[in-house]
Amino acid sequence: MRRTGQFRRFAAVGVALCLLLVSTALGQAQGANNGISVTGAVGNDWPVVGGNLGNGRYSSLDQVNTTNVQNLKAAWMIHLGSGLSTGTPPYTLEATPVVQDGVMYMASGADDVYAIDPKTGALIWEYRSGLDPAINTACCGWDNRGVAVANGLVYVGRIDGAFMALDAKTGHLEWQTQVGRWQDGYTITSAPLYYNGVVYTGLSGAEYGVRGKLTALDAGTGRELWHFWTIPGPGDIGGDTWPSPNDPDPVKRDAYLHGGGTIWQHPSIDPDLGMLYFTTGNAGPDYDGSPRPGDNLFTVSIVALHLDGTYAWHFQQVHHDIWDFDSPSPTVLYDTQVNGQPVKAIAEASKTGWIYMLDRTNGKPLVGIEEKPVEQIESQANAPTQPIPVGDALIPQCAEQVANWISACIFDSFGKVTPKLFAPKNGGGVVWAPMSYDPQTNALYATSWVSPSAGIQGHTDWANGKTYTSGGVSPPIIGAHKYGTLTAMGASTNKIMWQVKNDYTTGQGSGFLTTAGGLAFHGNSDGFFQAYDARTGNLIWQWQTGAGADAPAMTYSIDGTQYVTIAAGGVTANGVASQRGDMLWTFALNGTSKLQQMPNPTQLPIIVTGFTGAITQGTTLTPANRVTVADFGYTPNRIQIKAGDTIQFLNNGPTPHTATASDGTGWDTGLLDAGASSSFTFDQPGQYTYFCIPHPFMVGQILVADENGNVPDAAPGSEPGLVHP
Repeated sequence: MRRTGQFRRFAAVGVALCLLLVSTALGQAQGANNGISVTGAVGNDWPVVGGNLGNGRYSSLDQVNTTNVQNLKAAWMIHLGSGLSTGTPPYTLEATPVVQDGVMYMASGADDVYAIDPKTGALIWEYRSGLDPAINTACCGWDNRGVAVANGLVYVGRIDGAFMALDAKTGHLEWQTQVGRWQDGYTITSAPLYYNGVVYTGLSGAEYGVRGKLTALDAGTGRELWHFWTIPGPGDIGGDTWPSPNDPDPVKRDAYLHGGGTIWQHPSIDPDLGMLYFTTGNAGPDYDGSPRPGDNLFTVSIVALHLDGTYAWHFQQVHHDIWDFDSPSPTVLYDTQVNGQPVKAIAEASKTGWIYMLDRTNGKPLVGIEEKPVEQIESQANAPTQPIPVGDALIPQCAEQVANWISACIFDSFGKVTPKLFAPKNGGGVVWAPMSYDPQTNALYATSWVSPSAGIQGHTDWANGKTYTSGGVSPPIIGAHKYGTLTAMGASTNKIMWQVKNDYTTGQGSGFLTTAGGLAFHGNSDGFFQAYDARTGNLIWQWQTGAGADAPAMTYSIDGTQYVTIAAGGVTANGVASQRGDMLWTFALNGTSKLQQMPNPTQLPIIVTGFTGAITQGTTLTPANRVTVADFGYTPNRIQIKAGDTIQFLNNGPTPHTATASDGTGWDTGLLDAGASSSFTFDQPGQYTYFCIPHPFMVGQILVADENGNVPDAAPGSEPGLVHP
């Protein structure tokens, strides 16, 4: 057996006793579902990432409740010492710990794994993955959303596309298999799910033109048992929703091989029905439908499989997606009543900003979902209709009005000529943040966000291991507002019961944990871990963790004490950029530790878009100090030079553009046709802003430093009171 990575074991009397108990418990025969409920409440343990096999994230524990949560204090906090780099790779901490039989298991964004005493925070063992930081095909940062534990093994998916099993008592590597190659664009960022001797894992990577699949592995050996392609081939169910394999255009002919539809989350399972459920990502290329006319099954879909991997049913949430409306949030199984009749339900919250509620026995809508006509643009090969749920959306379905932009609504189309402003789109709605189902309120708790972004048609040519997304350039949308919503939605009505507006991008990270104590826990990107009254939405407790609290929370009980745990390490994906960290916080009533709340993070997510992106030093460009102009943006968008340097503006696109001062300094390239250029020398230090007269949504910034490398705040010669983003 080949061993990779490194592990450390920590010995102490208490830890040794803990390990003995764990060894005894894990060595005993376990049931098919590892003793885990499907839709029932979780008790003393938190045995899987989603709480139960249905991902309900609801606990029966009520020691901590609405009457005493104000007394919740830190019981312990540890630093994982992993995934702290702020450069490359960009790490994210979004894992949910698992607690089984007196041991907590946790993973970091670097795919390092930890066994922890959940009562004290003492480290039992750690496994260091030792992965090459040069792995660069993770579209949205290095991430690991948790592990699965069963039969004495800890199962872990990795960013390099490998899948491994560690000994739960020691952290030794027991087996490893390759599910996909990162060099081909495949990565694993989701948590796995164990059931009845089988462990299930998805693959990420749609942005790299891969073909999505779900893989079932023998939990004892790692041998592949079966896999299900989320993009069907010719002759398969759904294969006719892709171009013909006989199409004379080779790009269309091979579209299904690069069609995306990857899986960002762990599945849910209903053993009584013998079904497994998951959702899929966007089609590829993301923003150009021309290479792939058709509905493009099974992208952006809820998919149900029989436990042997054969197709059961599907519901496509977005036909022929051109907006990057993938559905990364986990499916939730719950039992409810509709019109007085019991229903086995499934729900999933999507980037569209809607929750899709279905009967999980057959995929039929619970409340109603209507196919409605949508805008058509011939070059995009749009689907004629899109499914719109009956009820309430989590967020507005149209973008705000922003100066110089054409604001669009959901499912409006866009072409190659003029960008449109969308919200929701690729970064909005519910991204990864998991929902919770509370049977006491019969509500689904979801976090969503509004993040305006531009839509322009185009794509790069497919190349193995390279991004297969948009061919256009999107400028910053100056003045656009980003915010989130926290919502309790009726689980049998799809009607909002309460909603709280949040300043930050809540759709990416923490989601909700609900408990029998009447609480809904949520972690915020500003570092605050919060508790809301699950019935009213009133905020009744919060604690500053010191970093982006963007991971899902969980709860468990040991020796009669209820604990609540959340990781605080920030998120790098989708422009969230919350404060980085490596902390694992655990709380209990009247916690006796001396830990106090941390200072507020210095890095907060952007809530009003301005010139806040990366600054490129002009000397690093080839040639130096050149800004290229294309459809529709300036590259680099922010450039820093020193006083006296000259910048050349070169139009590399087919459309005429200008670079014209918008700060009162008066310089202007004039209209630059394709291939034309113009140069300006900037003698005075300051911040200069400019735009394109024919396309005023195109904006750029020049930072001119003085001899000491400092850049003054205001542009030289600008009008008094002129606002500079």
